Amino acid sequence: MGEMKERTCLDSPNPNASSQIANEFCENLQIYMVLTDLEKKAIGTICFLGGPITLMENVLVLGVIATSAMLRQKPSYLFIGSLALADIFASCFFTTSFLDFHLFRRCDGPTAYLFKLGGVTMAFSSSVGSLLLTALDRYLCIHQASSYKVLLTRRRALLSLLILWSITIFISCLPLMGWRCPTVLNPPCSCLFPFISPSYLACWTTFILILLTLILVAYALILWKAHRHESSMTSLQGAAGAGQARMRMDIRLARTFGLILLILVGSWLPVLIFMLVDVSIVLTPTQQRAFAFCSTLCLLNSAVNPLLYALRCRELRIALLQSLQRSCGFWKCKNSTNDLHLTGHSAEDNCATVSDDTLAVRTPQLDSVCEIVNNKSS
Repeated sequence: MGEMKERTCLDSPNPNASSQIANEFCENLQIYMVLTDLEKKAIGTICFLGGPITLMENVLVLGVIATSAMLRQKPSYLFIGSLALADIFASCFFTTSFLDFHLFRRCDGPTAYLFKLGGVTMAFSSSVGSLLLTALDRYLCIHQASSYKVLLTRRRALLSLLILWSITIFISCLPLMGWRCPTVLNPPCSCLFPFISPSYLACWTTFILILLTLILVAYALILWKAHRHESSMTSLQGAAGAGQARMRMDIRLARTFGLILLILVGSWLPVLIFMLVDVSIVLTPTQQRAFAFCSTLCLLNSAVNPLLYALRCRELRIALLQSLQRSCGFWKCKNSTNDLHLTGHSAEDNCATVSDDTLAVRTPQLDSVCEIVNNKSS
């Protein structure tokens, strides 16, 4: 029905009638464009700053993983790479579509709007799904330590990523394939998204809530297993000092997971609550504006993900430092080649690169579950 209206607007032989239909269509979309000028400036600042920062962070993480043969062989870094790729899509699709609609007030037809929204849905769904795979990876490492390498091979990790992205792409394309609001905008089915069916909105929200719940359960089981292990080690060794040190490590692990889950739930729960409420009641313009601000939290979550999941892993930090030092060393060598020829020395003698053994200074204590996972898979 939405496509019929769009075709009528484009193909009408009467220009006045076509213009009138287009104006009426844009007027119907005005109920979603509720931001004031001050709110537009605030959200525009968040998107213009958060979008590029999120993009650069995740491109850096994905580039380091893609250029490191060692990291590409480990399932944990494949999941982190999938998370970075999803957050790259989120920074592009969400920022452009959100600013295009709310700030520049672009009136798209149903197909164009649902295509843009499908990109945002795919990106955020894949991001949360990749977080779940990362949590399951850490869960298997703790609970199935002896058979971790057998259970989670590189091939199975790639297969799970293929299934994840296939599911999220299919779910995101459902509105384009026909699962949309039957009345288009007369009256609208949702106060938050034009052309979206309430049943689809409820199903997608439930899907994300299930993923978040599984993430919470996985990290809770990891903490439970770690606490039991630390308690048993303390009772076996009987050394008060060592026991207290291990408990401090256990508490530090709990604080790390607490921070991760707090940011994850704090970023997603407000948006999901608004979506569930939108299915049951009619939202006011004030609530619509609040939802617009809450939705930017999902973008900020994508900006924080590289710091929480990627850069906390020591091997990835080492690979990043190696890449930076090779780049800096290359330019230093290139700039000093003429001077070296004048002094009679070769460039190779003066531009030695930092080896893996030099940078990979290992300590006997593992900093995080990421370290434990990498130690198991190596």
